[in-house]
Amino acid sequence: MSYTIEETIKYNQLFDVYQELLTDKQRQYFTYYFSDDYSLAEIAEILNVSRNAVHLQIKSIINTLENFETKLHVNDLYDKVDELLSALKDETLKPKTLTIIKKIEKVK
Repeated sequence: MSYTIEETIKYNQLFDVYQELLTDKQRQYFTYYFSDDYSLAEIAEILNVSRNAVHLQIKSIINTLENFETKLHVNDLYDKVDELLSALKDETLKPKTLTIIKKIEKVK
């Protein structure tokens, strides 16, 4: 089981947004696989489960994250806000407006 760089980035973005909605165990599996770059076998050994159990958990977590995004669209909204802020920065703006944009960017 391997994912492209684009998929990995997407899943990490979704995880950043929705991780609080996952269980501790789901966060642990996700972090081992996507953040720490452990193999399925390494995770299986650490958690004392089968490699197949790890594989199924990772697939389930990805499906869960994608379902959250399909229903809530939070990540899509972040992307749209980023686009709008970038467009604003490209305009000739007063320094105060640029300061406000920077504050908005920090909120995310």
